[in-house]
Amino acid sequence: MAELRKRGLVTAVICSGPFMKLGQAQARTFGVPDLPLIEIRHPLGGISMDDVKGRAAQALPGLLELVRERMK
Repeated sequence: MAELRKRGLVTAVICSGPFMKLGQAQARTFGVPDLPLIEIRHPLGGISMDDVKGRAAQALPGLLELVRERMK
């Protein structure tokens, strides 16, 4: 993801709450401290497909906003 961001592509990482700080640290480590992190509810593992779809729906507005910003 970091390499794609460095090339100027619209990128983001979707993280559940407990992994946000790790995501931020990794973004800094890989040289993209501005990498957007989109937070979803935790957990993702061990949940029903309907709940997974709910997490995707939760992330979608943030993803769309990134694309809209890029189109300006």
